[in-house]
Amino acid sequence: MIDIGIHKLYKTYGYKIVLDHINLEIKKRDRVALIGKNGCGKSTLLKIIAKEEYQDQGDIYIRKNASIGYLEQIPEADDDATLVFDILMINFIDILNLKSKLTILEKQMAENTDGIDKILEKYSIIQNQFISLGGYEIEEKIAKISTRLKITHLLDVSFNQLSGGEKTIVKLASTLLKEPDILLLDEPTNHLDMETLDWLEIYLKQYPGTIVLVSHDRYFVDRIANKTILLEKGNITEFHGNYSFTLKQQETLLLLEFEKYKQQQKKIEAMKEAIKRYRIWGNQGDNEKFFKKAHELEKRLEKIDLLDKPELERKKIPMHFNINYVGKNVVRVKNLSFSFDQNQLFNDITFTIFHNQKVALIGNNGTGKSTLLSLLLNPTKEIESSIILANTLTIGYIPQVITFDNLDASILETFNQGCPSLLQQARFILSKYGFYNNDVFKKVGTLSGGEKMLLKLAILLQNQINFLVLDEPTNHIDLDVREMLEESLLDYQGTLLFVSHDRYFIEKVANRILEIKDQNIISHQGTYLEYITKQ
Repeated sequence: MIDIGIHKLYKTYGYKIVLDHINLEIKKRDRVALIGKNGCGKSTLLKIIAKEEYQDQGDIYIRKNASIGYLEQIPEADDDATLVFDILMINFIDILNLKSKLTILEKQMAENTDGIDKILEKYSIIQNQFISLGGYEIEEKIAKISTRLKITHLLDVSFNQLSGGEKTIVKLASTLLKEPDILLLDEPTNHLDMETLDWLEIYLKQYPGTIVLVSHDRYFVDRIANKTILLEKGNITEFHGNYSFTLKQQETLLLLEFEKYKQQQKKIEAMKEAIKRYRIWGNQGDNEKFFKKAHELEKRLEKIDLLDKPELERKKIPMHFNINYVGKNVVRVKNLSFSFDQNQLFNDITFTIFHNQKVALIGNNGTGKSTLLSLLLNPTKEIESSIILANTLTIGYIPQVITFDNLDASILETFNQGCPSLLQQARFILSKYGFYNNDVFKKVGTLSGGEKMLLKLAILLQNQINFLVLDEPTNHIDLDVREMLEESLLDYQGTLLFVSHDRYFIEKVANRILEIKDQNIISHQGTYLEYITKQ
């Protein structure tokens, strides 16, 4: 049974074609992941299906009587002073109306003895409806979802007092409580810690309805999706499998395209050689017949629809530079204890980070991951005796929120401020990071998250950084940039310490795991998958 049918859907923003007459069928209980670069139309497609936005041309069919739940990536600005609990309760408006009717009937029964049988009969009918809709299970459902998404402490807080991340999680809870037939999720894993992510994955795998999701969390997509839709240049390509399957299929298709390209090039070269020969023979024998054959081949050559040459090798961020050796021990932490706002984060923790290790620092939200990075980078007097850094350490740090001093400065100006270079040299370096031609004159205040990351990395790596520290480096960057970043960090010859919730990224890059848990540090030498297998 088809839940969503899309026929020749067309959508533009100004001169940019976002969706170019696409066709798509999504069947009941499909788990569909929409992937593609930032700005390719993933969120737009979700909004159109949810009727939050409308197409310019084409049709969308939604199965009759199918309910839709939609989680948007960034909640709209909301001055709602309603309590979080009441916002979650709104999902049960039909049940609440029945409850109100039951309350009225209960009052009538207490006040009247006449006609009590009719009131009881009516009460019984409404009560059966109330029970069939799960009326007595509402608070249990809210409690379960709130506990799993770790928002129990927010239930009595006004929605407008929440942070952006908290609002997103509350909206996710509200969407899940609706239990719609079709679940549309735009970046549902944002702001969730690993424990919550594990629960959400299990929940969605068991979900009885259809799911269409947008997510940069490839590990999450791998575990949920049975169909992957790649959006690219306004068009879509369907793959009947998860993200990893899609990557393999893309490689296969790319090789086939390259083979077709090679065959076409051989054919074109053969035709050009034939044209040359016919012209030579025509000139030698003064024979018009050969010139005619050459002209016919030229006409055929003009009609060939030329194939673009596929790029078989993924671009890499250039990270090859001289690194000063710092000795075996890069960072030593000994008997470190630290509290923040009377909240004990670390209790007598001890660990050492060694040269050339790629260390992932993981843990649930609020356990102190970013705080620990901050303490390592800027030890206070109270704790400086507990943190020993190698003497020749040169640290490069990219924070979770990347900012630049002057948002009106261009990419080129910002780069030159960070590492003065000749104009030609600066433009050459920036081109290696994807900033070509007039791109270098874009203001840094207009850059996307991925572009900010690349520019910051470009500036950092012109210096001899032997200890690279990254806080959530894959936030807000698209899959292509993530993959470039992963491959480049694998080539990095220095020591790497990073905080991340991106399990796919951790598995690919890290060779050691440090988990903050119960105010302590658990260390594991090996990959993330090896670590969680042992838990």
